[in-house]
Amino acid sequence: MYASGKYSSRGPALIPRMKTKHRIYYITLFSVVLLGLIATGMFQFWPHSIESTADWTLDKHTVHDAPLIRLPAGSPIPERGDLSCRMHTCFDVYRCGYNPKNKIKVYIYPLQRFVDELGVPISSTGLSREYNDMLSAICDSEFYTGDVTRACLFIPSIDLLNQNSLRVRETAQALAMLSRWDKGMNHLLFNMLPGGPPDYNTALDVPRDRALLAGGGFSTWTYRQGYDVSIPVYSPLSADLELPERQPGPRQYFILSSQTAIHREYRAELERLKQENGEALLLLDKCSNLSQGAASARKRCYKGQVYDYPQILQESSFCVVLRGARLGQAALSDVLQAGCVPVILADSYILPFSEVLDWKRASVVIPEEKLSDMYTILKSIPHRQVEEMQRQARWFWEAYFSSMKAIGLTTLQIINDRIYPYAARTYEQWNNPPVVKWASVNSPLFLPLIPPRAPGFTAVVLTYDRIESLFRVITEISKVPSLAKLVVVWNNQDKSPPEGQKKFKCPECTAIDGLSLDQTHMVERSECINKFASVFGTMPLKVVEHRADPVLYKDDFPEKLKSFPNIGSL
Repeated sequence: MYASGKYSSRGPALIPRMKTKHRIYYITLFSVVLLGLIATGMFQFWPHSIESTADWTLDKHTVHDAPLIRLPAGSPIPERGDLSCRMHTCFDVYRCGYNPKNKIKVYIYPLQRFVDELGVPISSTGLSREYNDMLSAICDSEFYTGDVTRACLFIPSIDLLNQNSLRVRETAQALAMLSRWDKGMNHLLFNMLPGGPPDYNTALDVPRDRALLAGGGFSTWTYRQGYDVSIPVYSPLSADLELPERQPGPRQYFILSSQTAIHREYRAELERLKQENGEALLLLDKCSNLSQGAASARKRCYKGQVYDYPQILQESSFCVVLRGARLGQAALSDVLQAGCVPVILADSYILPFSEVLDWKRASVVIPEEKLSDMYTILKSIPHRQVEEMQRQARWFWEAYFSSMKAIGLTTLQIINDRIYPYAARTYEQWNNPPVVKWASVNSPLFLPLIPPRAPGFTAVVLTYDRIESLFRVITEISKVPSLAKLVVVWNNQDKSPPEGQKKFKCPECTAIDGLSLDQTHMVERSECINKFASVFGTMPLKVVEHRADPVLYKDDFPEKLKSFPNIGSL
């Protein structure tokens, strides 16, 4: 009875206490959820500043709906531009900070209409279709942020692509009025047509303080290495006309010139080359018998015969790109699209995206004074190399020139690589077309290597005819993590090096004609080294304690005598 009474006295009291505990728990949980919903609603509907939340799209902000900003006559003007600016002096990398994706955040200012005190716009054209396309592409990219406080890079919505349409002083005043200008720090300006008559400066004349400039006509005098970005001059024909890709190979013409406004001295020299080489060179000019307009811009003529432009470019192996009033020419983009190898004659011109693109693989650069030797120079290039350059030229256009989107995003990627060098794209990623799926076996000459950004070593492999051994050595060396570059020196001048599409077998190769079998080989090699040392002023080569012979693994030697016994274990 005592036990029963004790249980009954505690039992009824226990159940209410459990209910009270649960009630408090649920009330607390409900309160937290309610407060969260209220906070979310206030954040969504509380009035924010336009600067921090407005996405940049032309649908939301048309030119006519954009707010009107009147520039006082005494508005401050930025400084001309600091030629000594570099990323470590004029760019605040700490704004970018660290993020898991290693991507800079780019903020685009809301669209505004700037006018002077009399109501005259700072630009005669307003927002061009090309600049709108570029800003829209950036807005849709992973670089974009609508939160100005998170931004690492700022892009004005002021269209600076064509300086001819700008009032230079008033445009500079508009830049200085931007809310985050701060003497241009971390600001990026795009310009494709700099300068104006009569001198045509090779960089934008608008004073811009410390802002980075993505320019389409830099010379070595105005380009700030590692700070500015050299971009192509966009060709409107790219958007209006699609040229089908043509397979590399011989074309109807060897050299073609299609520019219409070249200097008379260059025109005279080209005429002389035409007389010397006949039908191998096609020299085109504007059509005098056609009315001016959009249709005539797509035509070229030679002695009354009319050719479609840029389609005619596909009929030549090489296409001349001469400097005009400006160094940067839209003709370069047309030539690349046609898969024609550009022959660039524009002294001091900084080629587009040359910071990352290897133009030797896609073009021939000739000094202007060597124009008379152009035919001889181009004839010395092997046919196979010409085909590779044709293929590379077309791919450069597809990847980096084909649209304002491609130009804008490539520019941002280059800046991104500077800020996050440990996650930067490699030379191969910038310059090699997408990996081709081979029919049988991957050639080790084109193994995809992703070395670290830290300085690695360069492996130099000398070979003569030993193709199988060469491929084995390359395959093994490519596995080393610290390998930065691999250079193969092909010493057989009587035979071309192996292709990249298959793995070559060379049953006819024997050792009887090997260079090392010549008795005078070692003497001549020593004399050559001594000659280089005398010219250089000192002996740059370092003495090493071991010699690694990549063929030693084939010889019958004890393993202890082999410095690298595993190199041949394939």
